[in-house]
Order: sequence, then C-alpha cells, then structure tokens
Amino acid sequence: MENDAPDATVEEIDWQNVEIDDALISILPLDSLKKYRFVPFSMADNHIKVAVVDDTDVNTQNAIRFFTHKNKKKALIYPIREDDFRVLIGKIRNQNAEIGKMIDAFESSLDDEETSRSKSGYRKSKERINVLKDAPVAKMVEVIIKNAIDGRASDIHIEPMDEHVRVRYRVDGILYNSLTLPKKIGPAIVSRIKILSNLKIDEKRKPQDGRFRIKDLGHSIDFRVSSFPTSYGEKIVMRILDTSAGLVNLDQLGIEGRDKEILERVIEEPHGIILVTGPTGSGKSTTLYSVLRILNRERVNIVTLEDPVEYVLEGTNQSQVRPDIDYTFATGLRSILRQDPDVIMVGEIRDEITAELAIHAALTGHLVLSTLHTNSAIGAISRLVDMGIQPFLLSSSLKLLMAQRLVRRICPECKEEIKDLNKDAKKTIMSEIKKLPQNSLKESGITDVNDPNQIRAYHGKGCARCQNKGTKGRVGIYETVEITDEIGRMIGDGKRESEIEAKAREDGYTTMKQNGIMKIIKGVTTIEEVQRVTEDDDGKEAVNFDED
Repeated sequence: MENDAPDATVEEIDWQNVEIDDALISILPLDSLKKYRFVPFSMADNHIKVAVVDDTDVNTQNAIRFFTHKNKKKALIYPIREDDFRVLIGKIRNQNAEIGKMIDAFESSLDDEETSRSKSGYRKSKERINVLKDAPVAKMVEVIIKNAIDGRASDIHIEPMDEHVRVRYRVDGILYNSLTLPKKIGPAIVSRIKILSNLKIDEKRKPQDGRFRIKDLGHSIDFRVSSFPTSYGEKIVMRILDTSAGLVNLDQLGIEGRDKEILERVIEEPHGIILVTGPTGSGKSTTLYSVLRILNRERVNIVTLEDPVEYVLEGTNQSQVRPDIDYTFATGLRSILRQDPDVIMVGEIRDEITAELAIHAALTGHLVLSTLHTNSAIGAISRLVDMGIQPFLLSSSLKLLMAQRLVRRICPECKEEIKDLNKDAKKTIMSEIKKLPQNSLKESGITDVNDPNQIRAYHGKGCARCQNKGTKGRVGIYETVEITDEIGRMIGDGKRESEIEAKAREDGYTTMKQNGIMKIIKGVTTIEEVQRVTEDDDGKEAVNFDED
C-alpha cells in the first residue's frame, strides 16, 4: 500500500464478543461493507480500528482510505477470517433503514385494509388481530425489542406525542431517544404489544398490566408491560427482565466493607426485620434477591410475596399478589404464616396492616425481608410510625435498615484520572472524608484527611465499548444502620432521627453520599453521578464539578 496506507496490527480480537461502534457503521451502507469486506468497529483518539478480510485488495484499500480520510482519522487494520467477518456483518443493524421499510409496508397494509373496508363495509375483529400478528407491525415491535436488548436497556417507553410516536430506552438509569415514528403507526404497535401481553386491545380508557416472554440467543427474557392512557393515546412501558442472567452477589452490587459485614451477620439471625429503602428503580429488589440467594439452603423454607415475581429463584416458594382478586400483601402474609416459613420476603410494605403483620411475623420467630419507600435508612423509622406502628414494637423487631441508590459505573476501557480537579469538588470530597470513621478511611486509602493531593477522581472519556458515553453498567451506593440494643432503646423512647443518627455514627455508620465518595476515590463512579442521586433537597446550590 502507499505511504498513507492503513497500519496493520496483530492484536488478537474476540470477534464473537466485540462491540461495534454504531456511529462508525452508520456512515457506510451495509452493501458497501459486504462488497469490500471490511468493518470499522472502534474509534480511539486519531485511529479507527477496521476489520479486513483481504487487505491486499486494491479496491478495499481505496475504500478504507476514502472512509478514514473523510473522518480525518488513520486506520488500524485487523485481519479477520471470512467466518468472523460474517459474524460482524450479522451484528450490524441499520435500524432506521429497517424501520423505514417496515413503515412503508405498514402503510401499504393500511391502504389494503381501507380498500377491503370499502368493498365489504366492515372489517372483522379477528382479521384485524391477524394483521397485527403479521409483518410489518410484528416485525417493527421485534426490532424495537431487539435493539433494546442489544443496547442493555432496562425499560422501553413507547409514547404518543402530538404529531409522532417517540420510542425511548432507559440504559443505566438514563432515558435516551431512539426512534421517532409516524403517529398513525402508534395504535398498531400498542395493540401488537397488548396481544403479546394478553391484554384487552379494545380497552383504552384505563391502565392495564401484563407480561410476556421471549427467547433471545438461548436466554429467557421476560417483559413486564404497563399500558397507560394519556391525552394523545396509550403509552406503553416495558420493563426488561433477563431471567437467565443470574443474580449478582453482594460485591457486584457494591456492598462492601462494614456494610457487607453487618448484612451478612444480621441475615443469619433467626428472626427480625431487614428493610431496604429507596425510590422506585433504586435496586431494592435486586438486593433482596441477592440476600435470598445466600439464605437459600435445603434446611431453610423461604416464602416470598412479590408484585410481580421478577426473577425465579429455584428452591424458594414465590407468589405474586393479585389485588384484583383481593390477594394483597396483607392477605398473602396471613397465609404465609401458615406455611411454616423460616424466611419471609414481602415485596413492599405499603400500609399499616402489612407493617403490623410483618412485625408480628418477626416477633414470632421469622426473618422478614421487605422494602419501603423512604429517602434514608433512618427515615424508615418515622415512616413506620406514621403508618401507625408503635415505637416499642419497632425497637423489638427491627434488625437492619439499609438505604440505596444506583449510580453509573465508569467504563473500565476508557477510564482516566481527572487532572487539575476543580477546587470546589476537592473541597466537597474532603468535607465528607473528614466525617468518615477510621475503618472507612482505611477502605478509601486516604492517610491524611487534610491533604487535598490525596483526592483522586476519574471519568470515562468515551469509547466503542460504552457507545462513547463514558459509563457502562451501574453500581449501588449504600448506608446501613444496624439496630443495636442502644439504638433499639432510643427508637422505643421516641428519640428524634438526628439523635439516632448521631448514635449510629458512633457505631461507624456512613451515609450514602460518603459511600459514594469512597467509590469516587476508588475510580468506580464519577463525582457528578454521586451528586445526582444524593443532592439534598434543601435548596442548596449544586456544586460545579467541571475541571478548571
């Protein structure tokens, strides 16, 4: 090749698992990639990595040269076998082109339907359902779901707007726009999803809930579906639950150090209540499932009440509540107590009756796990008191309170230290570090709390692995309060939250924000992420964490 020809490299690549940068392959037509047999798959700094079947072919060389010059980059050539090349081509999905073809096909089917109506005067509902089951509507829904799975989305939002239908994916807790579809396609997509979920397609006035399951590359994936009437039509939200993905352990969740030691010790106690608190989507259920996996032994009878059952845990007795037939957490909990349980998991404590039954179960020799919607761990105490629970009952039954939030992980492939960290950021981090107990300081690796040069923070600069986001996956930040005898007495005496927190700090308690600060220093997450989920709602101005 000429002097400006691409550089060859012998670095080994696992082509089966390589992730292709969508921003690169969207520039070139799929037909051109097949013709010249090369695939650009990653971009870093001033280079584009290109997989090439035959780098001696002059036409291929010219095509690569044109592509890289157009993007003002230099190519790094990676030789690839024909069969691996086919794997890469199979991964490439020109989403907009696919959707465009399906929209055209759908509009043609609408024209055919109108012609049929004009001739027959009506269209049978059964025929209408068959249309929704066939392409292109079914194919369109399949593409939307497939792209969500490939993009590691946790939720799919299909939202009718004034002039179009918007499709958004939630990835690592953040919603991203994905597609914009013509408005007239929305009702057909909603009806198709309703058919899959066994919902009533003619009921559009009130919300409905359902679920369905698909197989993707051998994995069973459940979809929890919710339809909701809005002023522009029905909105659909699908929660993606990969039932075959396997549950993660406490370390993978981000529970470590003192918090992990306390949790592992308390769950081995024969009775009491363990509460995990936080808003919707903060990972509470995942934490409880990880605890149940630890407790799931032959000699232990575990019974759960959930809404819905999100992950199947073999060896446990999982039951889904059905409020429509008066099978609620409260009524189910009464029946559970006659099932000779050792461990009871209640999906959520929502009212006084459920709280009273949970406390009764704990006081009569059962270990009870549940969740509660509060902002902090200690806030669960006042929440239960507000429900009508007597403080002396809480002091006798509560064993552990844990609050959590989810923050995005820094992508390990493109993580780098932030140079010249903003002074305000250092000041904020140091103020929290100074409040850490000695054992937590050791975990963070800080030896001098007054030395700002020991403060380290990281971010992801963006790469093909993380789709140039700089983050990939999520991890929890936690605060854990063990209900010791002294704290139990304070709860029974009706002490204020601030007094209970002061005592917990003496015992080594750290807040979620402090736990997040420790994960910042370790390079797990970013300053902005911790601030995003722990920022006080007291009107304080947010600190600007940008570099100077």
